[in-house]
Amino acid sequence: MHQPLALDKLTVPGFARVEVVETSPSTNAELAAAVRSDPAAWPAPAALIAEHQTAGKGRAGRSWEMPARAGLTVSVLLRPRVPAEALGWLPLLAGLAVVRAVSDGGVPAAVKWPNDVLLPAVDTVAGLGSYRKVAGILSEVVPEAPAAGRAAPAVVLGIGLNVSQSAAELPVPTATSLALAGHPRPDRTDVLVRLLGEVHAVVRRWEQAGGDVGAAGLLDEYTAVSSTLGTRVRAELAGGAGELEGVAVGLDESGALVVRLESGEERTVTAGDVWHLR
Repeated sequence: MHQPLALDKLTVPGFARVEVVETSPSTNAELAAAVRSDPAAWPAPAALIAEHQTAGKGRAGRSWEMPARAGLTVSVLLRPRVPAEALGWLPLLAGLAVVRAVSDGGVPAAVKWPNDVLLPAVDTVAGLGSYRKVAGILSEVVPEAPAAGRAAPAVVLGIGLNVSQSAAELPVPTATSLALAGHPRPDRTDVLVRLLGEVHAVVRRWEQAGGDVGAAGLLDEYTAVSSTLGTRVRAELAGGAGELEGVAVGLDESGALVVRLESGEERTVTAGDVWHLR
C-alpha cells in the first residue's frame, strides 16, 4: 500500500511555502490560480503537492496519471531573476534537478529533450531506446497584473515523478518507477525533499550567473546526463510543420535542440516530440 507524505519532514531550506493537499485536478492549474488571486500569499519559491492528482496535464495537453500516493505530483512557483529569453532553459534545468535528486539513490538517470527524465531498462522500446520514462516536466508562465516591486514573472514548474508504482500501475509500457528501477530508497517524502532542494540549488546557480547556463556550469552538467545529444533523432516540428531526422548535436542559447541533417544543414527544434532512433 502506498504511504502518505510525512508532513512533519517537509522542511525544505530556501522554500517560503510548501503545501500538501489530498486531491487536486491539476496542481499546476491550482497553483497558478492561487498566485493570480493572491500573489502575496505565495512568495517564491513555493510548492503545491497533491497526494492524488485527478486531471494532471503534460506537454501538448496530454494527461499525466498515477495512483494516489504512488508518485509525486508537485508544482513549484518560481520567479527566476534571469532575462526573459533565457526562460526556455527552465524545463531543461528542472530535468537536471530531477536527475540529481534520483541519482542520489544510485540510479543513473538521464534527460531526454525537452522535458522527460529517463531510467535505464533491460530492453529497448521505440523512441526511447534502452530507457523508460520516470518523470515529465511542464513549465508555464503565470500572467499577472503589474505590481510594484515584483522583479520577475511568476513561473509554475510542474513535475510528475513515478516513485513506488508496480508494473501493473503504470499507464504505458514505456514508463517506469524508481522502485521498479531498483532505487534503494524510494520513500516519497525523502525524494520530494531532495527534489525541491535540487530545483532550488539549480535555479539559484542559474540566477547568480545572470541566466547564462554556460557560465553557471549547468550546460556541461546537463550535457553529461543527456540521452538525446549525440543521438540520431526524428523530431516532430511544432505547429504541424512536419518532421526532420538527423543527429542532435547541441543546444542553442535558448535551450532549443540543434539537429544536423544528412545534408550537413543544421536545424533548430524549439518544440515538439523527439524520438531517439538508436
